[in-house]
Amino acid sequence: MARSRYEHDRGLSARMVGTLFGLGLLYVVLAAVLIAVGVNAIFVLVISAGLLFGQWWFSDSIAMAAMRAVVVTPEQAPQLHAVVDRICAMADMPKPRVGIADSDVPNAFATGRSPNRSVVVVTTGLLKRLDQEELEGVLAHELSHVAHRDVTVMAVASFTAILAGFLMRSAMWGSMGRGRDNNAAVVFMAVTLVSVVVYFLSFILMRALSRYRELGADRGAALLTGKPSALARALQKVSGEMAAIPTRDLRQMEAVSSFAFAPALSGARGFSLGSIMATHPPLEKRLEQLARIAAQLGER
Repeated sequence: MARSRYEHDRGLSARMVGTLFGLGLLYVVLAAVLIAVGVNAIFVLVISAGLLFGQWWFSDSIAMAAMRAVVVTPEQAPQLHAVVDRICAMADMPKPRVGIADSDVPNAFATGRSPNRSVVVVTTGLLKRLDQEELEGVLAHELSHVAHRDVTVMAVASFTAILAGFLMRSAMWGSMGRGRDNNAAVVFMAVTLVSVVVYFLSFILMRALSRYRELGADRGAALLTGKPSALARALQKVSGEMAAIPTRDLRQMEAVSSFAFAPALSGARGFSLGSIMATHPPLEKRLEQLARIAAQLGER
């Protein structure tokens, strides 16, 4: 299969591999505990794999439904399609379906199990606020996710968290089935504790992977379009608008938060619980990376 022209980011790939390795290690620990306590590992594995496959296979439909987005034709949205056509031509990648969500929250997302089965969606709020160069930067960011098959990467990464949740339930069912076994309570507590710890660690690792994906998509978009400043302007516009929108409206984006373009609202440095839970890097970090790319490209 021909590769797109999005530049390969070796640093991002290394971090992704490291994160996936950490998740895989957690899976090994989980499997060992599961076997040791006598839980039906095959049952849990099959169910988890089935849910994961469904999440991956129907990712585009799930995200479209969550945002109540509708697919639009070139006749219905000629300017939007023209921008997508241009990016796909530059990236040498298949054109995804194009959709619009009727929401004043300025945002965009792209998802799909492969470049041939993908969709890119923008909200009406985003279209109202960005000029053509800024919109091109945002859409190039989203299509970078598609070109690098980020949905598949995140689906694989999600497996450990899904398995941890099922392990907890399996432990509960197993303990209940043992009746008055004196060890049932101990086994239940031990497996539940391990499940919670593993789920928390896998959750943190997935959040880190999500932040790496966003930085990689920013970099890919900036290099492809040659206009990192346009993407930086879009980020600043969207960040300012998101900060001004009531929290109730922002909750409408939660269902597709792993695909969304919205930047983090805080640019503060340093370690915090919020920083390790965030799906997006701080705005300041994203702007710094774009500034470095602009300097490398000699953009004025």
